[in-house]
Amino acid sequence: MKTNVGVVFGGRSVENEISVITANQAIQAMDKDKYNIIPIYITKEGKWYSGEALFNVANYRDTKKLLSMCEEVYMKPIYGDTNLYRTKKGLFQKEVVATLDVILPALHGTNCEDGTFQGVMEFSGIPYTGCNTLASANGMDKITMKMILKECGIPVVDYCWFSDKEWDDKKDATVERIENKLGYPVIVKPANSGSSVGIRAAHNREELLDAIDYAISFTSRVIIEKYVQKLKEVNCAVLGNYYECQPSVCEVPVRSGEILSYQDKYMNGGGKQSQGMQSTVREIPANLPEESTKFIQNAACETFRALSCDGVARIDFIIDEATGEIFVNEINTIPGSLSFYLWEYSGINFGTLIDKLIDIALRRKQDAGFKAVNYGENIFAASNTGGAKMGGKMGGKFGK
Repeated sequence: MKTNVGVVFGGRSVENEISVITANQAIQAMDKDKYNIIPIYITKEGKWYSGEALFNVANYRDTKKLLSMCEEVYMKPIYGDTNLYRTKKGLFQKEVVATLDVILPALHGTNCEDGTFQGVMEFSGIPYTGCNTLASANGMDKITMKMILKECGIPVVDYCWFSDKEWDDKKDATVERIENKLGYPVIVKPANSGSSVGIRAAHNREELLDAIDYAISFTSRVIIEKYVQKLKEVNCAVLGNYYECQPSVCEVPVRSGEILSYQDKYMNGGGKQSQGMQSTVREIPANLPEESTKFIQNAACETFRALSCDGVARIDFIIDEATGEIFVNEINTIPGSLSFYLWEYSGINFGTLIDKLIDIALRRKQDAGFKAVNYGENIFAASNTGGAKMGGKMGGKFGK
């Protein structure tokens, strides 16, 4: 019996197109003798579609035409119901498109990679690859992530953060705080964006104001980081779960400017169609001292465990070449192209990587089945409740 795998991609995210590429690469790598693949595309408006036309990347040049060749689908938020349903059922059609055994999210960015989609999957109880809701949320939010890593003794660059409302109400005080703590230059980032979207460097107050206004157009929270001027960026992927994992080889992505931009990551195909993160110009394996490589690989695994990750993630590092210090920059809980190119250099081909991700997802679901979700007592059936009514005095400061 083949395993029915729903590959979910797209989404209400500025990284919708990159997600399509990641999904297509994963689908091509999957063993068709093992898996029945059900593609599920989420539009930028949040509607779900399935159909054979989704397998051809060329069809995405005309989204309206593509969707006309597919059918709208949905899942019910009912635990144990793992069916994919047709929104509109024809006269001789079944309501159920497919019964899914496992979901492979190939989603990137906000409303997708940040725990939102993972929470929906938890409602249905269907196994899914990658990080759970908590790890996804903490990994996506750069502020929360750095707080956790700093508490765990994992090195991160100095930073400060604030909300869009705080910026509106206390702009002068916020600028003064940034300048006093970090000075210039700094990097301004939306707290929860990926693929370098919304990120700018600032070398003075004028550039800082512009960069913050730009970042706020993408998010409600902004993080400002001390800019390491003589830096080298190094990436390392990790595969496994929160208690047992392994690192990949390291890579050095080549940037065209001060920061590794969206164009550097996805538009360096020499005029050819983008291949996602595979399009990035990179040095792989990274030409680093053995001591630095081991430090990065160990810190990558520690980051993976500290955030309680599962599946595959990519941890991005910064090396300050002036001092030799190494910092964790961020984690990508669903990395572009699933970082398959790093694993191929590490001796794991893309098809095997997919197998491992599905196996980890199924084992996590099995392990979760041994945990209690019901205390086994009905407090309303207890004889000493005194017939308390909802809205009556419940005790505590909120009941007074």
